[in-house]
Amino acid sequence: MVGKDTSEIVKELGLCPDFQTFYNENKEYMISGNLAQLLAELLQRKGLRKSGVIKNAELSEVYGYQIFSGIRVPERKKLICLALSMGLNIDEVQQLLKCGGYPPLYVKKPFDSVVLYGFCKGLTVVETNELLYRYDLETLV
Repeated sequence: MVGKDTSEIVKELGLCPDFQTFYNENKEYMISGNLAQLLAELLQRKGLRKSGVIKNAELSEVYGYQIFSGIRVPERKKLICLALSMGLNIDEVQQLLKCGGYPPLYVKKPFDSVVLYGFCKGLTVVETNELLYRYDLETLV
């Protein structure tokens, strides 16, 4: 669930008299479950179909369905492709990356800044790849 900024939660953690109170007040904002569950939740929330997301993410059909079923954990770039094809907002992308065990996008890294720009402008995987290529950066696929 997205709702509180991470820095706000960290601030509350420092001000809270005990961890149990903090946890009870913030557990709904914590990442829980696994990647497949989060992907399923995002699909449902966005009203998307797996087949369309996989195709737009430029992934093979078998590999894409393995990710959605939890059989495979994709590398960071493949997860970004899925996020782009789902039209996720920045908070959702960061949550998805963290749930997958990857660092969030960091605007001071050239690759990440181009990808963040892609999310901000609603670019496709192909358009984001073209932009990465134009700046001589490693592409997503």
